[in-house]
Amino acid sequence: MADIKPTAPAAAAKANTSVQPKKSSNSISWIAPLVCIILGYIIWRFVIGNPSNFTKPDPNGGFWPDHEGAKGGLARMFLGGIIVPILIGLFLTVLTFVIERFLTVSKAAGTGNIAEFIRKVQFHLANKDVDKALAECDKQKGSVGNVMKAGLRKYKEMIGNGELSTEQKVLNIQKEVEEATALELPMLEKNLVFLSTIASVATLLGLLGTVLGMIRSFSALGDSGGGEAAQKLSQGISEALYNTALGIGTSAISIIMYNVFTTRIDGITFGIDESGFTLTQSFAANYK
Repeated sequence: MADIKPTAPAAAAKANTSVQPKKSSNSISWIAPLVCIILGYIIWRFVIGNPSNFTKPDPNGGFWPDHEGAKGGLARMFLGGIIVPILIGLFLTVLTFVIERFLTVSKAAGTGNIAEFIRKVQFHLANKDVDKALAECDKQKGSVGNVMKAGLRKYKEMIGNGELSTEQKVLNIQKEVEEATALELPMLEKNLVFLSTIASVATLLGLLGTVLGMIRSFSALGDSGGGEAAQKLSQGISEALYNTALGIGTSAISIIMYNVFTTRIDGITFGIDESGFTLTQSFAANYK
């Protein structure tokens, strides 16, 4: 049986594309939450739970010391229970990914106004000056500029191609833009899942910590009586509500920042779509 060899057009298609895949690893993104939760425990156990913050510290210490008599509001947070360090860890995780996404999205947005950049490219293409349009992409330095640059390179290549029809050339440009877009968009949306997940989980964990604290409070109430019982109950409820406050606060920040980033990403995505439309329409109009 004769060997089957790949056809020339298929091989040429792989060789002609100017879009190169971006190598990236998401392992650090999964390590970061674990590190933040460990750091949250350290803050809860050794900073907030420092024996000097209590009138009756637990001399044995251990993983979860049984300190009593908190001297201040911060120390009472320690008495909220073992859910508190997890919530502190989630809050640190939110801060970590907010900083990471802010740097990434700011870089992807590039320099200058995206709409103004597209207008400049349209002007240069109308004058059939592709090199100046490419220079504008170098100045933009963002995801829209990267997609536009990939499309312009194919645009320039198609101008000198005398074998394909105008429709085929436009399809090649469109395909190049789609390939460049497929590489840019995942980087923009990366790690947003952590913010959206924490927005839901933090509130539930806060409520869980509150319920566990209430269970301990009413259990202690059953072991004592009189005015002392009422005092312990009020203290226990106050300590349990720290979990709710931490959970709701963390969730609120996550939701706000998630919406901020998705709005900015939508603006970049619109610019990318506009870039592809600009290139195909310009080529179809100028090189019939």
